Amino acid sequence: MVALQRETPASGPLLTGFAGQGFRVDDEIYEGGLWLTPEWARGWEAPSWDALAPDALEPLLTIDPFPEFLLLGTGAHLRRPSPAFIAAVEARDIGVEAMDSRAAARSWGLLRNEGRWIAAALMPLDET
Repeated sequence: MVALQRETPASGPLLTGFAGQGFRVDDEIYEGGLWLTPEWARGWEAPSWDALAPDALEPLLTIDPFPEFLLLGTGAHLRRPSPAFIAAVEARDIGVEAMDSRAAARSWGLLRNEGRWIAAALMPLDET
């Protein structure tokens, strides 16, 4: 006889939905951008896309142990980070996966259920 058991989700913040331009994590709503690690979630006053630089993500890029990669949610639409941005993050031995913020939020849940040690920076869902 085969018994099917639901896997226990990975510990840490659980992104459960969207709220306006922001995100719902567990029972809290973050109105703007969001930072996620396997251990914490924090609201983020995301800079404009043109001003986005790796040093603005320092708390995410220095978690211990280092994240396997950074999920970069680019807002309502997919935008490609500059080659300089990617090179600066990859110089820390951290990969970058860019996608629109809704897709990044869904990927966060899937990857954390696999127990992956990742970080996410999700820009707000505004249409600008």
